[in-house]
Amino acid sequence: MKFNGQWLLPVVFVLLAAFTRWPEVFPPNFSAFYALAFCAGAFFPGKVAWWVPLGTLLATDIALNIYYRVTLGIDSFQWYQLVNYAAFAGLILLGRGFKSHRTLLPLLGGGLLGACLFYFLTNTAAWLFNPFLNPEYTRDLAGWFRALTQGTAGHPPTWEFFRNTLLSGGLFTGLFAAALQWSTAPEPRTDEEPEAEPKPVEAEPESA
Repeated sequence: MKFNGQWLLPVVFVLLAAFTRWPEVFPPNFSAFYALAFCAGAFFPGKVAWWVPLGTLLATDIALNIYYRVTLGIDSFQWYQLVNYAAFAGLILLGRGFKSHRTLLPLLGGGLLGACLFYFLTNTAAWLFNPFLNPEYTRDLAGWFRALTQGTAGHPPTWEFFRNTLLSGGLFTGLFAAALQWSTAPEPRTDEEPEAEPKPVEAEPESA
């Protein structure tokens, strides 16, 4: 009998997504959250598709804020993080559009598209709001282009973040989508119904 991972797999995905957010475990922006949000929209029913990824995001943000307060004495939970929640909600909404195209290649393409959109939206918001008052983010096309490609001095270029976003989005979307397809596939029938035996023909009474 085939193992039914209907509830276990989402739990595993949530734990994996949370683990990839922990500092210095993976490269910056290499996260399973893009895939979790997109695949939740494509596979999870109703409100579950929304509260599972967004609730996990909130829980990990709180845990990270406690960690940074204890270790570094800083408050990492800032108002501009609401842009991340809006971007992840967009990924869920994008995934909802793939509910009728849940084969691996369309889902993989959707996951990559979602990762690109997430990077574009969040880096554009970083340039637009500029919460750290970075002088490189000037209010013109050059400043916006720098936010998408080079970023600020003293940090890795943002194109490396884009590479990690794209790689992790594709990798974990393929992994999650394949596992969810496997868990929801109908089991093949192994017991064939026995053919009905023909009824015996009753002998007609002989005529006198």
